[in-house]
Amino acid sequence: MAISMGNSDGDEDVPMSDINTTPLVDVMLVLLIIFLITVPVVLQTVPVKLPNVRYEATQTKPENVNLSVRGEPDGTCGVYWDLKKVNSDELLDRAVKKLEDLIKDVGGVENVTEENMPEAHIRGDVNTPYRCIGGAVFTMQRAGFARVGFISEPPPGGVTTRL
Repeated sequence: MAISMGNSDGDEDVPMSDINTTPLVDVMLVLLIIFLITVPVVLQTVPVKLPNVRYEATQTKPENVNLSVRGEPDGTCGVYWDLKKVNSDELLDRAVKKLEDLIKDVGGVENVTEENMPEAHIRGDVNTPYRCIGGAVFTMQRAGFARVGFISEPPPGGVTTRL
């Protein structure tokens, strides 16, 4: 490797303090080409049509089940039927009993319709782990509830409209 010295006019040889930028430019061009080739590969996406979500007022019926789910400080899931805390077995038993009472009230399974079938409305805290909410949904579906929905708050200052 050679070193370039300054002017040979004088008696003293002074090293040149300029930086050779050619290797730096070469490396930057190679990196630019690599990024130009790899970015389209990384950015391939699957086209997904997301639903247009509008907040609708909840149609509250007395036969609907209101559940609140939250993550407890000790790491467990807290499920509340109205205001009473229940565990998974109690939740399943209460949900099955609710549907059995409905069947008795309407006079048999053949009289159960879409209009008189109760719904389960689940309200989850923002910090609730998904496993807690998923467990509540699974338990209600296992009990026989065909319609399980989520209760959420509209954004502040937002307008509630129907699609």
